[in-house]
Amino acid sequence: MKRTLLLLLPIFLFACNFETKKISSEEVLEVESQSLNWKEVDEYPAFEDCQNETELTAARDCFEREVAESVYAYLAKQQPVVTEAINDTLLLYLEISKEGRPRIDSVEIDSTTINQLPEIRTWLTQSIDSLPKIYPASKRGIPVSTVFKMPILIKAE
Repeated sequence: MKRTLLLLLPIFLFACNFETKKISSEEVLEVESQSLNWKEVDEYPAFEDCQNETELTAARDCFEREVAESVYAYLAKQQPVVTEAINDTLLLYLEISKEGRPRIDSVEIDSTTINQLPEIRTWLTQSIDSLPKIYPASKRGIPVSTVFKMPILIKAE
């Protein structure tokens, strides 16, 4: 019996060959970074009114609608005097920081619109500064910065 156990012991030891490989945190981070889509967020920035939206596209639409309404309301309060009719679309690149602070990243405005409305950049900045509290976008539960490209229609007669 002892001989049988002695013969079986090496077979068990060599048959159960357990290999373990230690993976560094850098390797795990690299694999995770490659698998994540960094151009998409899990949650879009939101105003208080938009936090109930659970679907990603509905949340984005609600956020963009609220920003547009706020900008248009602010611009409507201005009383510009123009010498020519304006019917232009400018592109506003709006950045929402990971702290939820909005700022204008850049604006593409036609030169004729700037000539007719030299204060347009100031008005846009002031309208963005007057936005209500924004909850930042998140990726995997971590707040991240986002940039939105928003067309703004300018009409004046």
